[in-house]
Amino acid sequence: MFFENQSQEQKDEYQKFLKVVWSLSNLFSDSEIPYLYYRIAEKIFCRSFSADDLSRSDVSVDARKDGLWVWLKTFLIWNKKTFQKVAEFNADKNLYESLEWLNKIKKISELRNERIDFTQRLHWLYESIYHCVLRDINKFIIFEERLEKINIESIVITKNNKSSIIFSDWINEYSFLVSKSTLTKRFNTDSILHSFDIEIIKDPLLELNNIFWENWWLELLSSFNSNNTIYLPLYWRNNIVGERSWLNHWNARWRTRDRNEIYIPIPSIIHEKFPNFFPDRDNQFSLKLPNWQQLSVKICQDGWKALMSNPNRELWRWLLRDVLNLEEWELLTYERLQVLWIDSVRIDKIDDLNFEINFSDRWKYEEFKETFS
Repeated sequence: MFFENQSQEQKDEYQKFLKVVWSLSNLFSDSEIPYLYYRIAEKIFCRSFSADDLSRSDVSVDARKDGLWVWLKTFLIWNKKTFQKVAEFNADKNLYESLEWLNKIKKISELRNERIDFTQRLHWLYESIYHCVLRDINKFIIFEERLEKINIESIVITKNNKSSIIFSDWINEYSFLVSKSTLTKRFNTDSILHSFDIEIIKDPLLELNNIFWENWWLELLSSFNSNNTIYLPLYWRNNIVGERSWLNHWNARWRTRDRNEIYIPIPSIIHEKFPNFFPDRDNQFSLKLPNWQQLSVKICQDGWKALMSNPNRELWRWLLRDVLNLEEWELLTYERLQVLWIDSVRIDKIDDLNFEINFSDRWKYEEFKETFS
């Protein structure tokens, strides 16, 4: 697993930071069980273990180190065998709602497995684990286990009713909550890796000023700021991916196209609201991919409407082949994006000539537009 293979210095730092944050639990709750906001947990994990913070990519991965995908979870220990949310399928109802119980679960499992495969291709990951921070009275506990795809051929439904469907693949036990369209997994947390006691400050407001002005705390808070970020859609209005433009631009009719020619669209409203975000048209800049590769890209076409790589086949190979896993001459459809739970990309501006790209959850672009419309 992960935790036991890290240096003692890193594990000590992880414990120290968790103690500091958990000591402030009384700011949020009067319970003896410490409170831990999951975004803070992600930041502490990545800082302590020098892991890549992938939480901002909006896909189902929180951290990466040396090709290992780490999904961070924090929850109450309860009876050491609780169900915890691992995926949501509310927007995919049309794909499974009319199916009978077993086929419904198989379709949901297929969607779950597709998203795992997509994430591994996107970030060049070879193995996946859950790193869980369990909360108990005045104590925290570390637990880890492998993150595995569902063995669809071995699925057996053990219980079902109007509210939930409980099933097993003989490796893990799952429960699908029908009304919430949420898949949960049972975590059997008997085999703990590490635990330690903590002290919750009775009146944290008296201590907060000193804690706040420590450099690491300021850095932690500032990491939540996102003033240099935009989202770009991969679809037209009404959830349609054009057959002859954008990521299917190679299929355009009006002139002979290179089969590798694609571009990511930039709606005019982006230039209107963020006029200085990108360099001027045809000026090359660097785009860092989630797998840490760098592409040379530029803004092209009338209206500055296209983000293209140079050479263009690099963007085509990465986006359509390596990540979306499309066959040659296969059109991208919104249904394909729906299965992977994405429909936009996030662009982060590091400086005037360096940018990063990540995929984003469905509707992220629409939510983004609402912030300035």
